[in-house]
Amino acid sequence: MGAAVKKTNAMRELEVAGIAYRVHTYEHVEGDFSGVHVAEQLGEDPDQVFKTLVCAAPSGAHVVCCIPVDQELDLKRAARAAGCKALSMLPLRDLTAVTGYVRGGCSPVGMKKPFPTIIDETCQLFDTIMVSGGRRGIQLELDPAELVRITKAQMADICMEGKA
Repeated sequence: MGAAVKKTNAMRELEVAGIAYRVHTYEHVEGDFSGVHVAEQLGEDPDQVFKTLVCAAPSGAHVVCCIPVDQELDLKRAARAAGCKALSMLPLRDLTAVTGYVRGGCSPVGMKKPFPTIIDETCQLFDTIMVSGGRRGIQLELDPAELVRITKAQMADICMEGKA
């Protein structure tokens, strides 16, 4: 890695918790929020690069879901896993106010406050996975068990069926 990367909240929280991680940087193209494109730039398997999606429950509570970048979130499965009647995607305009992060740079670690988190169970297939580092252009590689531990996440099958 060339120039030093300014630490993000996600990096600081991982360090405080004593969790090892590796920083990977990529060129963020304005307007392109494709996680598959990020995985390609990093030369990584899209199944191993996870995107962070924030959902809202009818009660106003928020739930964070992490799934592979080439998958789609099944809101019914995620709601069941979270113990909610239903979940909907958090409106983009509310993302920064709720999480402290922007689209394309939303990490499950280091949000303004902790939220119930669900990570797709496929994370267990890998020694390490990548999640956003808390800023566009930064991915953090870490042990999925450590990500589960720091976010107090549960693992569940929350992706849509039938992905090609």
